[in-house]
Amino acid sequence: MKHYILHLFIISLLSSFSFAEKIDVYFGTGGRESKGIYHSKFDTESGKLSNPKLAAEIKGPGFLAWHPDRSKVYAVAGIDNGPGVAGFHVKKDGTLEKFTSSLIRDGGGTHIAVHPSGKFLLTAQYGGGSTALLPINDNGELGQSVVIDHEGGSKVVGNRQNSPHPHWCGFSPDGKYAFVPDLGTDNIHIYKVNAEQTNISKHGLAASVPGGGPRHMRFSADGNFIYLLNELSLSVTTFSYDKENGKAKKLTTTQSLSNETKEKEDFNSAAEILIHPNGKYVWSSNRGNDSITCYEANPSTGKLTVTEVEPIRGAWPRNINIDPSSKWILAAGAHSNTIAVHNIDPENGSLTFQTRSIISVPGPICILFAK
Repeated sequence: MKHYILHLFIISLLSSFSFAEKIDVYFGTGGRESKGIYHSKFDTESGKLSNPKLAAEIKGPGFLAWHPDRSKVYAVAGIDNGPGVAGFHVKKDGTLEKFTSSLIRDGGGTHIAVHPSGKFLLTAQYGGGSTALLPINDNGELGQSVVIDHEGGSKVVGNRQNSPHPHWCGFSPDGKYAFVPDLGTDNIHIYKVNAEQTNISKHGLAASVPGGGPRHMRFSADGNFIYLLNELSLSVTTFSYDKENGKAKKLTTTQSLSNETKEKEDFNSAAEILIHPNGKYVWSSNRGNDSITCYEANPSTGKLTVTEVEPIRGAWPRNINIDPSSKWILAAGAHSNTIAVHNIDPENGSLTFQTRSIISVPGPICILFAK
């Protein structure tokens, strides 16, 4: 009987451990205290992060992106001769080994995305007013950049919109089109992708609200809608998306914060937007108010309804990201040098701060999970 009870105890113990998974997570950083890209382990069961360690020393690594084979990470960063992109091999201990780099040749990149084919990546230059394409060979090495200039400026918000300011880049779920929200022009710039010839060509524009200041965007889980986060107006504009023709039609705009809430702060701006894999919930981060707005998404119309505004327990949430288990959201406080963990309620998408979850990371700008 004792052996039987011991056997059951061991099975129970092993079962409890089987649900816990520790995932590599990387942090792109900036500011005076930053030394490069940092690495931590995230426990998907407890919501705890290990103490971060420096994974790669490099100047100002902002946003990070995986190669599709998940063995390489690319970062917009300062390299030997100026602003560019660096590529790293991922080692078994989680550290990163730089093996390639290339200049952007139009200032520093604000965002980066690797095409699903793995044949090229894009960067968005806020200051340069451009999108850059860098080819990637079979070994993951970067080629010379091709810069595509944006033009104009909506001039609705004079000190921010007198010229183009691309802020994000990414691809449609099928990889046929590239999208670059431009804060300065109040448009999403859409490009047609030719993966075989490793190039993109101008395809069209999708206009946001005047003075909105498009920053980041996400596709809905089914790919039928685009959710565009407007930095200046702190709002999310929903577009229907025509997958066959690569066209977006503006539908509705939802305010992230009430006017009463915004009036309490000297300065407010939106930073990041996320979609839950189940398609039901959307979140966006608010700098100034230092919070995350939670929304419910109507699956038929794409319309968003604000359900809650949750403090991040940090300052200046430049980035938020959902973990691979879809149970947690991590919030990067760029001014507080913190990463805080919030649990997602699967019933309504609301967030609950995970006590004693905060770790210190210098100037976190980007959160990148390994899965």
